Amino acid sequence: MNFQSSFREQSPKFHIFAGYGFMKRVLVISYYWPPSGGSGVQRWVKFAKYLPSEDWQPVIYTPENPELTSVDRNMENDVPPEAEIIRTKIIEPYGLYRKLSGKGGTGEGQTEVNPINGRDKSLKQKISLFIRGNFFIPDPRCLWIRPSVRFLTKYLEEHPVDIIVSTGPPHSMHIIARKVAARTGLPWIADFRDPWTRMFYFKHLPLTAWARKKHAALEKDVLDSASAIVTVTRQLQDEFASMTDTPVHCITNGFDEDDFRQVIEPDGFFNITHTGLFAGDGNPETLWQVLSDKCRADGEFRRLLRIRLIGKTDKEITESIISHGLAENLRDLGYQTHQVATGEQMGASVLLLPQRKEPEYKAVLTGKIFEYLASGHPVLGIGLTECAMADVLNETGRGKMVGWDDYDGTAAFIGDCWEKFRNDEPDPDPADISQYSRRELTGRMARLMESLLR
Repeated sequence: MNFQSSFREQSPKFHIFAGYGFMKRVLVISYYWPPSGGSGVQRWVKFAKYLPSEDWQPVIYTPENPELTSVDRNMENDVPPEAEIIRTKIIEPYGLYRKLSGKGGTGEGQTEVNPINGRDKSLKQKISLFIRGNFFIPDPRCLWIRPSVRFLTKYLEEHPVDIIVSTGPPHSMHIIARKVAARTGLPWIADFRDPWTRMFYFKHLPLTAWARKKHAALEKDVLDSASAIVTVTRQLQDEFASMTDTPVHCITNGFDEDDFRQVIEPDGFFNITHTGLFAGDGNPETLWQVLSDKCRADGEFRRLLRIRLIGKTDKEITESIISHGLAENLRDLGYQTHQVATGEQMGASVLLLPQRKEPEYKAVLTGKIFEYLASGHPVLGIGLTECAMADVLNETGRGKMVGWDDYDGTAAFIGDCWEKFRNDEPDPDPADISQYSRRELTGRMARLMESLLR
């Protein structure tokens, strides 16, 4: 097993850093870490960035050879010099899965953002998903559990920490933490970026009754064994609180002020922008119809409209846009670095926030909504009008949620934004969103860790 370390101090418990004095150490078990890109990596990279200012040294345990479906080396710039990074090799069954399903070796060639609930699966895909759901529990990273527990138990004997944090999905990270915490007696926080058995795609897995019971039992064991649970939405906090007596806290995702210091010059176009994953089961067809009708009625709108997609987009989305006669207005940039994505958010006229058509999305609060807010531009949410996203938009006054089939509401929102664009009206002064800054959220996480030590 190999490990990398940017700093090593052999004295127990507390470690001295220039400018910070004595620091406590937190072991963070995370599958996602730079150079991996995407939304899953950002939460704990940003926590790690600001933890030293709260007198905590982050010690990150992550795979040496993870599956890289996207790469963003710019995120490495946010990793503080105080961080200690430990990497060990992981064995994953995804190589076999991709051979069976005809996918590329590192995620290239995927036509669906989330193939688990994709449509028109081939026989090979169905077989692969059955194997994935019933033989690799809780997820295909489960083969990393046993070697990680052995490695970390020995590692912590020589390099002690004060507390353990696991972040999932993948939920195998929580099982690693549970076992290490049991062996060491350390307090442990289980951080859920998404639900487990109540995640929207869970019901689409072809699970046997035994596998479903196994998932539920593992989830309950994690919830009951942790010293504290952290979720990213109030709704998910309430759901977990109904399942366990362990204290459940809500610390949302957020935005980093440093990401929005770029100077973006207006390009003169009316940009309707979406960043991040854009799945086919969240296709806002009513919006495309509204834009198509407005293009036919207004030549200037048709000339200046740009639909900008930044991130992995299902072909069902682009095909739907084209079928509505908007091919000349479409700009599909594909996956881009986080820095490029935030620049696109700052250059938008309207930011698009569609939900997937799943009832579980009522409790989902995507990380990008906070970056959308930080950009200062209006946000058009499409989906459930009573949900976590709607609560944030209503609270901040920075946008509106409309129903999937609400033609009039969608047309009114687009029309209002278009008139302000034509008249060169500035966006209204943004509401105070400082509670969602990464620095503020890190302070809340640090205070929670301090409370568990006491």
